[in-house]
Amino acid sequence: MRIQRCHRCSVYIHHPEPCCTRCGARDLGFEAVSGLGVVDAFTVVSRSFVPGYQETVPYVIGWVGLVEQPSLRVLSTISGDAAVRIGAPVRVAFEPVAGFGAVPVFLLT
Repeated sequence: MRIQRCHRCSVYIHHPEPCCTRCGARDLGFEAVSGLGVVDAFTVVSRSFVPGYQETVPYVIGWVGLVEQPSLRVLSTISGDAAVRIGAPVRVAFEPVAGFGAVPVFLLT
């Protein structure tokens, strides 16, 4: 997984922006991150309108805080719906979604 990062002040930025949200610099790039994090918030989706996900209900979607930086969060599906809890450790994997491509999904560790 790669996340946008400012080359001037080193802050990670997600979702990608044209300039740094901390210092305003435009010298940005994308850097690999560990893909490790913790579940900050989640909900169980029992009715989906998103293409590629209608057949997979129920599923869990949530905010995952990545270990690289406080407040760096990614919204994603989380595998293991029965065991998901706030603070649960997770790691990223990628799964293909028909008609879209590979998307990140977080797995409980």
